[in-house]
Amino acid sequence: MVHKVEIDYHGSRLSLETGRLAKQAGGAVLCQHGDTVVLATATAAQSAREGIDFFPLTVDYQEKTFAAGKIPGGFFKREGRPTEKETLTSRLIDRPIRPLFADGFACETQVVATVLSVDGINDADMVAMIAASAALHISDIPFLGPIAGVRMGRKDGQLIVNPSQSDEPGDLNLIVAGSRDGLVMVEGGAQVLTEDIMLDALFTAQDAMQPVLDMQDELRKKAGKDKREVTPPEKDEALAKAVEKAGLKHLKKALKVKEKLDRYAALREAEAATTADLGDDYADRAGDVRSAFDGLKKKVVRGMISKDKKRLDGRGPEDVRAINCEVQVLPRTHGSAVFTRGETQALAVTTLGTGTDEQRVDALVGEHFRKFMLHYNFPPYSVGEVKFLRGPGRREIGHGALAQRALTAVLPSPEDFPYTIRVVSEILESNGSSSMASVCGGSLSMMDAGVPLKAPVAGIAMGLIEEGDEITVLSDILGDEDHLGDMDFKVAGTAEGVTALQMDIKINGISKEIMTTALEQAREGRLHILGEMAKALDTQRDEISTYAPRIETMKINPDKIRDLIGPGGKVIRGIVEETGAKIDVQDDGTVLIASADGESMRKAMETVEAITMEAKVGKIYTGTVRRVVDFGAFVEILPGTDGLLHISQIGPGRVQKVSDELKEGDQVPVKVLEVDRSGKIRLSRKEALAELGEKK
Repeated sequence: MVHKVEIDYHGSRLSLETGRLAKQAGGAVLCQHGDTVVLATATAAQSAREGIDFFPLTVDYQEKTFAAGKIPGGFFKREGRPTEKETLTSRLIDRPIRPLFADGFACETQVVATVLSVDGINDADMVAMIAASAALHISDIPFLGPIAGVRMGRKDGQLIVNPSQSDEPGDLNLIVAGSRDGLVMVEGGAQVLTEDIMLDALFTAQDAMQPVLDMQDELRKKAGKDKREVTPPEKDEALAKAVEKAGLKHLKKALKVKEKLDRYAALREAEAATTADLGDDYADRAGDVRSAFDGLKKKVVRGMISKDKKRLDGRGPEDVRAINCEVQVLPRTHGSAVFTRGETQALAVTTLGTGTDEQRVDALVGEHFRKFMLHYNFPPYSVGEVKFLRGPGRREIGHGALAQRALTAVLPSPEDFPYTIRVVSEILESNGSSSMASVCGGSLSMMDAGVPLKAPVAGIAMGLIEEGDEITVLSDILGDEDHLGDMDFKVAGTAEGVTALQMDIKINGISKEIMTTALEQAREGRLHILGEMAKALDTQRDEISTYAPRIETMKINPDKIRDLIGPGGKVIRGIVEETGAKIDVQDDGTVLIASADGESMRKAMETVEAITMEAKVGKIYTGTVRRVVDFGAFVEILPGTDGLLHISQIGPGRVQKVSDELKEGDQVPVKVLEVDRSGKIRLSRKEALAELGEKK
């Protein structure tokens, strides 16, 4: 039986339907918002793999090009590897739903969201998030949702819920996911907005989600399956007490070691010592002992932070680790910086390119070109591990997108700085918040390259420990504090305001009071980090690197573009081959000429100017006679530009025959008398000679 619920949602019809498509999936929901349609399915295996100690969840968001009436490019003419948008949207759906499965559920679970139709107005990513939650909610999978997602914009000072894709972008682009209990995920960027505005946007989004949560509950009442019974893993209280009695002293000693790798080694020794102290009674339960020891570690660490306000490395809750910044660290790159914060270190390198280096992004709806790219790499040695080097995974793409969003808000306009900019962040060490280190290093490396940023940008990761009524917000969290804590909240921005947010919550939700505290504490930490960065470099360098291309801008008549390019690009290719400069011609007549060599730049500019120069009325040119006719001669005064020298204008006296005065190839002075609307030019040798005679 087909079941459907629908509401009017911020100007468009939003509907959820089940029972018509994909009926063999555990749960399947067709979500439609306007004419954007997404099918989401949720399916789980009937039993867990033996010995599994984690929840194997996979989330895949896929865009079918037929949804936009397009055929894929390339040789195979079918969708290939996931695009960046698909990867990022898969993460957006995964992050809020992952903490909301029943404790003890370990069956392999897959959520697939497939875009079937797009209208160019309602973005498919939020539709996919709602559809995925609804599919899980009506299935037999023990999902503790539902959740909903909403995009927030802001224009002319007014917040907008689910702004249209066709609208002009405002100064806010924020994706918020939440449950009945509160916010569970935040991702987005802003054009340097205050913390108060960001808070207002977050909790406006929370209110806007409620009708969508109601819809999902209504659909479940109509078509929901009985949820599977899940037995939470039994806690062996006797083993836990035995491990605590035998291991507490070893654990506390190990946790006093402040350096990460040394502490990890000490913890391994503490676990081994605990196992030895337990004796033969638990010799055949090594896995259970390890699990109990990990539970004890979590309890002790959270207690240290919550009660004693003391962290693993000895800091207080609001303290930021020691920071060291270096710039101009590589001799031949255009800009470089090393940003070190505690045991997290990022090498950021900036490369300046021309218009030909822009990234072409072929989106589901239209295409665009990207002049700024930030790529994040996380090699295994950064955490002391050995792994195969592969292409960037979802985490690397997500962290790179976050850092890119944080820095985009402060970039100069293309008119002020016509370069394509690529920043690469190589994580050399990691112990928490490497994406925020990439923001700081990226800002410094761009300033080192001479990019005139509107303001420096810094980022900081915040954490949360909630033990009963005791709530502790942590600044600049370590990797262990992320793993053992209840929140990972990254905030980037300038001294004036926020440019990017990312938040993931492991508890049911977060209150406005906690969010307010976290944002204010993050602002204080960000200002401290900006101060440390300024000690290395507080503004951009006056000149770009000598190894970077220089770009000069010329403006020509758009009608002359055809002459500059030539048939089949012959003319412009010839200039490039002869001078070695790169030339980019835009539709409005803007010509960008790039070269790292001054002489090459000069020759290219002179050649472009000569080809595109226009005749000026009253100016005298030395022209070349190209053709002689009975009524006069055609004289080339500029490359490719001829004018008519009428027989009456050849000389001061009466000329009986043109060939008596001129022949092809002669160099003659001529004055431009007129350029009519059609571009025809009238010349006078007579007036040119008279003026030149007067000057002599």
